[in-house]
Amino acid sequence: MTPEAPVPDAIVTVLAPAKLTVSLRVTGVRADGYHELDAEMVSLSLADELVLTDGGSGLAVVAEPGTRAEALEGPEDNLIGRALAACGRVASVRLTKRIPVGGGLGGGSADAAAVLRWAGCADPEVAARLGADVPFCVVGGRARVEGVGELVTPLPFEHREYLLVLPPFGVDTARVFRAWDEGSRQGGKGANALTAAALAVEPRLARWRDALGDLAGSEPTLAGSGSTWFVEGGPAGTASASELRVGTETARLVRARTVPAGWGGD
Repeated sequence: MTPEAPVPDAIVTVLAPAKLTVSLRVTGVRADGYHELDAEMVSLSLADELVLTDGGSGLAVVAEPGTRAEALEGPEDNLIGRALAACGRVASVRLTKRIPVGGGLGGGSADAAAVLRWAGCADPEVAARLGADVPFCVVGGRARVEGVGELVTPLPFEHREYLLVLPPFGVDTARVFRAWDEGSRQGGKGANALTAAALAVEPRLARWRDALGDLAGSEPTLAGSGSTWFVEGGPAGTASASELRVGTETARLVRARTVPAGWGGD
C-alpha cells in the first residue's frame, strides 16, 4: 500500500530526547581514522522540541539559557538541514533548544533523528551518514551501541534518574578523540574511556566534576566527550537546586530520567 503524501503546510511537534552515554569503551580505530566503540546509551527526558511546517523554509531557534545555541551552524549546514536534505523533505523548523551544544548529550544528533522520524525515514545508513550518535537517537530508549555508532542493539528499558551538571562551556569531540589517539589509548578507571583525554583537552572539567561529586556524595561520570558530568540518583536535598557554582562561574543542574523508545513527552 502506498503511504499517503504529507498534507501541505501540516504543522507537527516532535521531541528530541538527549542521549546519555552511561558507559563507553574504545575498542579500535579503523583505517579511515574513525573510532569503534562499545557503549550503553539511554534517552533522557531532557529534550529539544522541533515544530516542523511541511513545505516551509528556514530555521528559527529559541534557546534556553546556557545551551550555547549561538554555536549552531547555519540552517543548511547544521544537522537539522542536513537531515531534511537526506530524506528529500522541505520544512520550516522552530527549534526550542534545551540540550547544550558541546555538552556530550548528542543534541544535534537528537534533532537530526527527530527530523528523520518525522519524515518516516527508517534507513539506518541515512542516519549513520549524518553522525555517529544519530542511529541511536533514531531508535531511542536504551541500547548497546557498537562500531562507529551504526550498530544499535535495543536493551530492555530501565527507569533511572540522573543528576547532571551542565558546565558553562562545551568540549570539542574531535579534539578529545585526537587526545585519546595521542595518549596511552587506555581508558583508565571509570565507566568512560574518554575521561582522561577530555580532561587533557579541557582541564576546567575537573572543577565541575569535583563540585558535583561534593554535592552528590558520589563519583560523577563524564557524558561522552563532555562537558556534562552526571551521577545516578543524587541526594534528596538537591531536588530544588537548579544551579551549581564554582568560583565566579555558574552551571545548570538538571534532573532527568530515562525515557523509553518512542517517548513523546508527558
